[in-house]
Amino acid sequence: MPSHNESHDEKKSELQRAGLKVTGPRVRLLQYLEEAARDNRHLSADDIYLALQQAGEDIGLATVYRVLTQFEAAGLVMRHNFEGGHAVFELSTDDHHDHMVCIETGAVIEFHDSAIEKRQHEIAAEHGYELVDHSLVLHVRPLGKKKPKA
Repeated sequence: MPSHNESHDEKKSELQRAGLKVTGPRVRLLQYLEEAARDNRHLSADDIYLALQQAGEDIGLATVYRVLTQFEAAGLVMRHNFEGGHAVFELSTDDHHDHMVCIETGAVIEFHDSAIEKRQHEIAAEHGYELVDHSLVLHVRPLGKKKPKA
């Protein structure tokens, strides 16, 4: 595990490569997003703000929103609007994955399926197109749960 200084230096380099000035709030938000990524968590700006407040960080909600917008513009994070316009964020990676969202709990589950990926390319080609990007979100509920009657 890298020391705190090595980790801080890595964050500084990552921000600089993205063309962003290294500031305390940017470094701390990047660290927190990396911690969340290890647990496959997708966080809203409010989630991040509350977690930073609980950790004793003096970073305002407006700063969290501003930094996330800057990170998104720089390609460091991806914004997803899974349910009801509620935006959540995750670090950008080179590893493509899709998502399932539980309609009962809001849990976000990442998955990769090579058969689905292959079929999407085939479908695009069948229609005379080349697939350049996509986003797949499956809305799911736990097995055995019945849809409520209206």
